Amino acid sequence: MSQRVLHPISRAFFIICLIAWSICVLYPLLWTVLSALKDNKQFFLGKPWALPSLPLLWSNFTFVWEKYNFAHNFMNSLVVTIISTLVGVLLSATTAYVIARFTFRGNGLLYYSYLSYMMIPSFLGIIPLFFLLNDLHLTNNLLGLILVYTVTAVPFAVFVLVSFFKSLPGELEEAAAMDGASHYGIFFRIMLPLAKPGLMSVAIITVLNIWNEYVFALVLMNDPTKYTIPVAIAVMQGEMQYRTEWGPLFAALILSMGPTIVFYTLFQKQITGGITAGALKG
Repeated sequence: MSQRVLHPISRAFFIICLIAWSICVLYPLLWTVLSALKDNKQFFLGKPWALPSLPLLWSNFTFVWEKYNFAHNFMNSLVVTIISTLVGVLLSATTAYVIARFTFRGNGLLYYSYLSYMMIPSFLGIIPLFFLLNDLHLTNNLLGLILVYTVTAVPFAVFVLVSFFKSLPGELEEAAAMDGASHYGIFFRIMLPLAKPGLMSVAIITVLNIWNEYVFALVLMNDPTKYTIPVAIAVMQGEMQYRTEWGPLFAALILSMGPTIVFYTLFQKQITGGITAGALKG
């Protein structure tokens, strides 16, 4: 009888906690959206937490997009993110497949080398990395940023994908080999499609990480035409000096968050499901 009484109470308690947590997460986002529709008077003369007064200043978005060349920064982030993700996932998939399906001397050492990289913050090597790319004339160059993002994305992707490739039945490879398929044919026609959940998870997480990355883009890019969105927003605030235009600044934040929110909303099941499947298979 006590269990029947406690179960509904505990369930209601968890529901209340989840609702409270959702409010804590969603309220800052909602406040950012509303703040993007205000002018400076509403921030300094009125209540910054109040609803925006009419008319709503949708012009803040066009002001940022045109005056601060935000469209160009948006395209920079888009190009860097797409190319780095595609190349990083392809390199990670091939590396993980070799580690998982082939036995050779140094197999374990190679795998744990990737794992050890995940334990070291990547920005600790930013100074030698800057001088290396500068000697190669890859600073202020989107190609240099793409190379950095691709390399930093590979270790985590390898860690996730090795579990998927290890779980695939070896009979598929044997049957394909008997039919005359090469190693490349086995990988691209059979193994790679079967690892689609892991590939999707890795690709989505990589996109989110690269889109929001700030430190490497700040250090390696000094040309305003090569800024990515996080750097562009920081520079925008610096250019405003002592008179910060809060409405346009919040509008820039909304424009930068929009793609990641939509992307994560559409593929959140693949993120959680893919990683969980990889953990269970491993």
